[in-house]
Amino acid sequence: MSKVAVLSAGSWGTSFSVVLGDAGNDVVLWARRDEVAENINSKGENSEYLPGIELPPSVSATTDHEEALAGADVVVLTVPSQTLRDNLAEWTPAIPRDAVMVSLMKGVELGTLKRMSEVIAEVTDADPSRIAVVSGPNLAKEIARREPAASVVACEDEEVAKRLQALFHSPAFRPYTSVDVLGCELGGAYKNVVALAVGMAVGLGFGDNTTASVITRGLAETARLAMAQGANPLTLMGLAGLGDLVATCSSPLSRNRTFGEKLGQGMTTEQILASTRQVAEGAKSCKSLLDLARRTGVDAPIAEHVDAVVDGRMTATEMMDSFIARDTKAETD
Repeated sequence: MSKVAVLSAGSWGTSFSVVLGDAGNDVVLWARRDEVAENINSKGENSEYLPGIELPPSVSATTDHEEALAGADVVVLTVPSQTLRDNLAEWTPAIPRDAVMVSLMKGVELGTLKRMSEVIAEVTDADPSRIAVVSGPNLAKEIARREPAASVVACEDEEVAKRLQALFHSPAFRPYTSVDVLGCELGGAYKNVVALAVGMAVGLGFGDNTTASVITRGLAETARLAMAQGANPLTLMGLAGLGDLVATCSSPLSRNRTFGEKLGQGMTTEQILASTRQVAEGAKSCKSLLDLARRTGVDAPIAEHVDAVVDGRMTATEMMDSFIARDTKAETD
C-alpha cells in the first residue's frame, strides 16, 4: 500500500481520492477548512462537494499540509491552476524528496504561460522523472460515483508512468501511460476553452450541428498549438485530447460548458463568478492560451473569441456571427 497525499478536498480531489482508495492506497486529503476535513473523517463523505458519495475507508483528511505530506510516496495536486504557484511555495519544504508529484490541473499560468508541470518543476526544482500529469474524460461526479472511465498518466520517465498506472488502476478507473506530458497538458487546458464556446452555443439555443462544428474546429485549434509546441499528434486523438474534449463539451456536469451556457444566456463573467464557488478553468486559461498561441505563431480564433466574451468585449451572439463570417479556407489548413 502506498501513501498518497491529495492536496485539495474539492470535488475533483475528493473524486480522485475515491479512485486511489479503491485501488488500495492509503490516502490523506488536505482540506483548507476544518468543517470539510471533519465531515470526511466523521462521516466518510465530503458532503459539501460530493454529497451522498461514500469514500473508501482508507481515505482521511486534515487541514495540516505537513501532516498530509509526511511519508507520502505520491503527491497529487488538484488546486485551481492559477493558485498553484503560491500554494506550492508553501508546501514544497514538506514534500518528501523522493515523492512523485502528479498534476490533475488543467490550465496554463497567466503571465508566465507555463503549463502546470513546468510550474511544479520551477517551484520545487524537481527532476522531470518526479513530475506526472493525469488527463482524460474524467468528470468528477461520474468518477466519484465509480462509473467506468479511462485516463492517461503521462511522465517523461515511462517507468514512473507505469508505476503510477498500477497505483491508480481501480475497479472502475483504467489508466493508460504516455510520455507526452506536453500534449496531455495542452489538450486538457484547451478543451476547457472550447467547452466555453460550446456552452455559449447551447445557451443561445443552437443545436447539435453547431456544437459539433465548434468541437471539431476546437480540436483542430488544439492540435495546431500542441503540435507546434512539439506534442505527439496521436495524443490529441486519444483520451487526453478528443476524449476529454467530448466529455467536457457534451456534459451538463462540465463546469466550463455550464459557465459558457450562462454567458450565452446573457450573464456577465462577474455575475457567474458571484453565483458559484466552483472554478471554471477555461475562464482564466483562455487568455494565457491565446497568448501562448500568439507567441507560437498559431491561429487561435476560438481562444481569441472566448477571451473577448469572458472579458466583456463581445457578446456570445457576436462571437457565433464572427465565426461564420471568417474567411473560408480548406479544412486541413
